[in-house]
Amino acid sequence: MESPTKSSLQLETATTTNITPILKIISVASVAAGIQFGWALQLSLLTPYVQLLGVPHVWASFIWLCGPISGMVVQPIVGYYSDRCTSRLGRRKPFIITGALSVIIAVFLIGYAADLGHSFGDDITKKTRPRAVAIFVIGFWVLDVANNMLQGPCRAFLGDLSAGDEGKIRMANAFFSFFMAIGNILGYAAGSYENLHKAFPFSNTEACEKFCANLKSCFFISILLLLTLTGLAMFFVEDVPLSEAKKNEDIEGTEDSARSAGCFGEIVGALKELKKPMWILMLVTAINWIGWFPFFLFNTDWMGKEVYGGNVGDEAYDKGVRAGSLGLMINAIVLAVMSLGVEPASKIMGGAKNLWGIVNFILSGGLLSTIYITKVAEFDRHRAGHYVPPATGVRVGAMTFFAVVGIPLAINFSVPFALASVYSATSGAGQGLSLGVLNLAIVIPQMIVSTVSGQVDAWFGGGNLPAFVMGAIAAAVSGAMAIVMLPSIKKSDAAKASMVVGGGH
Repeated sequence: MESPTKSSLQLETATTTNITPILKIISVASVAAGIQFGWALQLSLLTPYVQLLGVPHVWASFIWLCGPISGMVVQPIVGYYSDRCTSRLGRRKPFIITGALSVIIAVFLIGYAADLGHSFGDDITKKTRPRAVAIFVIGFWVLDVANNMLQGPCRAFLGDLSAGDEGKIRMANAFFSFFMAIGNILGYAAGSYENLHKAFPFSNTEACEKFCANLKSCFFISILLLLTLTGLAMFFVEDVPLSEAKKNEDIEGTEDSARSAGCFGEIVGALKELKKPMWILMLVTAINWIGWFPFFLFNTDWMGKEVYGGNVGDEAYDKGVRAGSLGLMINAIVLAVMSLGVEPASKIMGGAKNLWGIVNFILSGGLLSTIYITKVAEFDRHRAGHYVPPATGVRVGAMTFFAVVGIPLAINFSVPFALASVYSATSGAGQGLSLGVLNLAIVIPQMIVSTVSGQVDAWFGGGNLPAFVMGAIAAAVSGAMAIVMLPSIKKSDAAKASMVVGGGH
């Protein structure tokens, strides 16, 4: 019987005839630790750092537009070409290696932004250092592009190695989430240690004092970790090359219009041909990330300003930022533990989509708890009539908030991608481009939050709470939608996924 015509996304996955050993999946997933170490530094230290360079709080969120814009463009392109790459290294490895090398360039620009800006004429006695800010933004863009070049192919590689088995896909994504947590723990621990710069004496310069020198030192460690983990995965795990003949066969199976339009034609074709479950998943994911991004963007700034009552650059603010990094480390520990329990938790809750929905209500409650924590800290300072550090109860409450949010974060880093792998595979989609399309549902809401959150905060007095409240509402809505609207995965879907993603080999 003649095989059905393939969709514009369809590509069979090149896999070996043998079942992939679990150690290979773990090795590829471990690259996430190196990626996330750098992300942890971004999330905990870069918002305070860019304000130290003179960018006002209301504008700081615009800097983070770099990430979603680059992700929106880079992820689908990388996914498209990694699905079709015929390099002798394999389909995913060339992009992973290029991404790792690009990270090195990016962290150098970010870490040395203050020094380079001073060399190019910045006056370090002035509040704003325009040249340093420009170099920082360039490095930030390069870092986000590089991270997208790494994460997309790594997840697609895991999909290839899982050969369409739903259990293996969930397990692979759970391991990826686990190693992201390990990277977070290490990154936040490094960011919370105030004397790390002493291990790298050359990092402390006239233009880059203690806080900046600590950040620079963290990035040195980030480079070493990423190169080690990426090197091991690239050496020990085989990425079966896609033959030119196989590539041409798959391309001939696509529609002429999509073929001639190239990458973005494929993306448009992918969006047109997405089945209802994938559209619902993208909608829920988009609303869910409106809930997450205020937390990622302002967590340590909230600790420095609202909880510790400091201003950018003073001792109280620095203590709050370091305490926030410690809270994020606790968050990452919870994330790591919870990541290993995603599979059994999904069974207990009656499916992955139910688990995802329930934990989003936990996220909503956690974000709302920041209002109470903030008001108690402000009341204590007002009652004392002068500055006092936050009471023990306030600090415990803040650390509890970080810990509790680690539970939904573990699910968020695993379940949506596992669902996307199964939903897309059942319609014949290539892993790389499909995950790139899902990434659109992540980066577009990030762009919205980056654009409006700073201004919304300014309307309500310049604090971080309005963005957190907006996030809490979005988290609750996405939780309800996940439970009610997302379809459950049937055994027949998993079997079909195995046939498509496994390529029949």
